[in-house]
Amino acid sequence: MEDEIDFIIDGTREAMGNALKHLEKQFANIRAGKASPAMVGSVMVDYYGNPTPLSQVANVSTPDGMTISIQPWERGMINEIERGIHLANLGFNPMNNGESVIINVPPLTEERRRDLAKQAKAAAEEAKIGVRNDRKNANNDLKGLDISEDLKKNLEDDIQKMTDKHIKKIDDFLAVKEKEIMTV
Repeated sequence: MEDEIDFIIDGTREAMGNALKHLEKQFANIRAGKASPAMVGSVMVDYYGNPTPLSQVANVSTPDGMTISIQPWERGMINEIERGIHLANLGFNPMNNGESVIINVPPLTEERRRDLAKQAKAAAEEAKIGVRNDRKNANNDLKGLDISEDLKKNLEDDIQKMTDKHIKKIDDFLAVKEKEIMTV
């Protein structure tokens, strides 16, 4: 019986931790003023008929805070990389110099900053929903166990404390990201 309880608690802790990791990845894709290789992390390129992540066909770097440089490992991939960036609908206008693809990242307008802050809030809210669903699943799993009511109540309290801790972390991540986005 104790093994089942440990399994439920550990599984819940892991699921809530995964919600935080997912939120961090989503926040990495929301740009905040300066160029970053993560901004093109979602770009897929047609590599000999197979959709392939950009990072597997080229070296992506940021020579300065306003430029992303993409150096393909095969010169013939330049047009496919440009096409992939356009299809990803990131709002960038890639240029090539025959050897690499260069993206100039324009400074953010106040309106765009507000939109990005809204995106960050939406991502944080999704993560909170995920954490709350993990709590609900754990509590439902506990109801199925043949244990005393006192022990069930104590475990539910522990799960609630874990939930509160993860929700607080999400709020902290969001506050940092919003500050990063709104800083000019």
